[in-house]
Amino acid sequence: MAFSDIIPSLIAPIIIFAVSIGVAYAASIVLKFISSAAKKTKTNLDDALINVVRKPIFFAVISIGAYIALKAYNPDFAFRGITLTFMFTILWIIIAAYFTASLLKGFFSWYVEDVHKTKGKTDDTIFRFVRRILILVIYLIALMIILDKAGIQISPLLAGLGIAGLAVALALEDTLKNFFSAIYIAADKPVKIGDYIEIDENTKGYVQDVGWRSTTIKTMGNNFIVIPNNTLAQSVIKNYNDPQRQMSVLVDCGVAYNSDLEKVEKTAIAAAKKVLKKAEQGVSDYEPLFRYKEFGDSSINFYIVLRARQYEDQYALRHEFIKELFKAFKKNKIEIPFPQQDIYIKQMKKR
Repeated sequence: MAFSDIIPSLIAPIIIFAVSIGVAYAASIVLKFISSAAKKTKTNLDDALINVVRKPIFFAVISIGAYIALKAYNPDFAFRGITLTFMFTILWIIIAAYFTASLLKGFFSWYVEDVHKTKGKTDDTIFRFVRRILILVIYLIALMIILDKAGIQISPLLAGLGIAGLAVALALEDTLKNFFSAIYIAADKPVKIGDYIEIDENTKGYVQDVGWRSTTIKTMGNNFIVIPNNTLAQSVIKNYNDPQRQMSVLVDCGVAYNSDLEKVEKTAIAAAKKVLKKAEQGVSDYEPLFRYKEFGDSSINFYIVLRARQYEDQYALRHEFIKELFKAFKKNKIEIPFPQQDIYIKQMKKR
């Protein structure tokens, strides 16, 4: 076929494909406009779903345009024996899986951000994990449909995979332990995303993510600790966020033996209340607890309990209280003694 004969036959397909691109962009603009209008509704579900389906719809429209354009150019078009219809069927299955997965992501994002948080039960650990499982299932279903369209019998393949799966399971025993431990962590919820946890003295921080194999913890030094899920599931965990984020902060001190103990107690409680109301890290309506605990070597020792909003707030709150307590004791002439020992020498009577 001469080049002069090819040009006229390409005009219609090019126009069709160009129109499909224009329709795809128009659909994207319309969805963007609808998304702006949806922000005025009471729920954010429509916003979330519209935003995540824009790309799949864009790709779907262009692929349909490309299919019609190629059909118009050559109805019998094939590549190495693979027909045009089969190629685009596979593509549309992939796009459909992508579309479904995007809808699922949008729904879960909306549920975690709006519904779950408004109920005061923010815990997206299990939702992240379930979302990953469902998305994997969606793509596995798409793969099986593609294999079926390709004429590959799925039943013998599944039987073969079952035998091979047993061998793989034995080889990947540790990986599977971590995977099922992740399911346990997501379901039983000993830890959640955002919790401050402590496993031992050197392993503590905020839970960043619970993945298939491991859990990531961010330390207060801004480093990551990656723990295998199986190890985490078998560990004794101290969770500073359960049953609530607020935590008690204990401060020890001591006063001289000649102190007025009633005055010491009142002064310390007044200083604690002042700090709790002034410091943003403190719980302003908490009633400080004051208790004497022992007769020390050089002082009468006591402790006072404050309440911080969350784990990391304890350091700033203790810092502010020590300054305020020292100032209050100095003002009221209450002595915080240096460590000391009194030695009494008993004189022996001469005979």
